Amino acid sequence: MTNQENLKVIYLAGGCFWGTEKYLSGIHGIVKTDVGYANGNTENPTYEEVCHNNTGHAETVRVFYDPQRVTLEFILDLYYDVIDPTSVNRQGGDVGTQYRTGIYYVDENDLPIIQDSIARLQEKYDKPIAIEVLPLKNYYLAEEYHQKYLDKNPNGYCHIPRYKFDEVKDKKMPQ
Repeated sequence: MTNQENLKVIYLAGGCFWGTEKYLSGIHGIVKTDVGYANGNTENPTYEEVCHNNTGHAETVRVFYDPQRVTLEFILDLYYDVIDPTSVNRQGGDVGTQYRTGIYYVDENDLPIIQDSIARLQEKYDKPIAIEVLPLKNYYLAEEYHQKYLDKNPNGYCHIPRYKFDEVKDKKMPQ
């Protein structure tokens, strides 16, 4: 059993949080995920407010992981595999600032890891990487019906191809 005190946390915004959460929760070493709204300008926003009231929040997945089983670098590499890192305020058919990509950290020691990871990612693209990298300013848990949404609604909309959910379950961090 994983010691909860040894877990690390990172916040990843990758478009609609339904699919991003399902995908990330399948990674070996990720212990828990939930979805919410991060780095916005209002307190305790609702989904409707985030979608229609220019709150500045991004749909975000809070990821708790065991650093003894998986590294932040590995998680980020898999995250990049299901987003368009050059797209601004859009992933798949979802458009708006709430669908921007972002990596929000709470541990200052994670920043150099994130920056190195983004630099390696940029080498693969001609267009600039549009993932915002910022300290976490705030995070509000989304409504219960959004939590594990695609588990509750297997045919629900998702911008991530379904085969990616199975694919990630077979990927383990190289030893």
